[in-house]
Order: sequence, then C-alpha cells, then structure tokens
Amino acid sequence: MEGSAGFGYASVAMSSPPPGAPNTRFSDDGFWWWDGASWKPAVSPDRLWRWNGQTWVPAQAPAPPGAPQAQGGGTGMAVLITVGIFIGVLVLVSILVTVILLTMGTQIANVFSNVVAALGS
Repeated sequence: MEGSAGFGYASVAMSSPPPGAPNTRFSDDGFWWWDGASWKPAVSPDRLWRWNGQTWVPAQAPAPPGAPQAQGGGTGMAVLITVGIFIGVLVLVSILVTVILLTMGTQIANVFSNVVAALGS
C-alpha cells in the first residue's frame, strides 16, 4: 500500500527523481552528456553552443591571445620560478664554498703543497 497512513515516507516508492529535476550527467571532459540511454554531444559541431542540461546556450568565447589568463600564471610564471630557484641555489652554494675556503683555506693549501711535493719527487 503506497502512502498508507502510519508508515511515513518509507512506504512511498522512491525509484524516480522528483518532477522537474534534471537528470543530466556530463562526462569528465565536459564534451558529452548522458540522457539516460546514451551519450550525446554537449558541444555543437562548430563549438559555438553548449548544452547546459536543459537547453542550448552560447559557448563562452576563448580569450584573445593578448588577454591575461584568469587561472594560474602559465609558462611565464614557471620560467620565473625556475630562474628564481636556480639563483637561490647558486647563492647558497657560493656562500657555502666561501665559508669552507675561509675556515679551511690553510689546510687545503697544505694538501696541495704536499701533492705537488710528492709529484715533484
């Protein structure tokens, strides 16, 4: 008995979505949508229109080549970060070598003089 008194909502059949709710599922790439039986294209062949689940709407125009990007920094930011890291490592190694040469310079000179003396004999 569907919807009989005393059983609450548990007795009502829940197999179909509520009326008016869209049953549209898009693919991960957004180019296809599932109509319940098969995959349909979600973008028109000329890519000017996009299916939003209920109707065709104009697709967003791509940004002009000179326009700033809305997301991320792109290639320029990657190059800038790479150069910055390279310069940072270069400075760190330079400081490390300078400290080593200043603290152990005489000992390194003694090693080289001993090598030169050994090779000369």
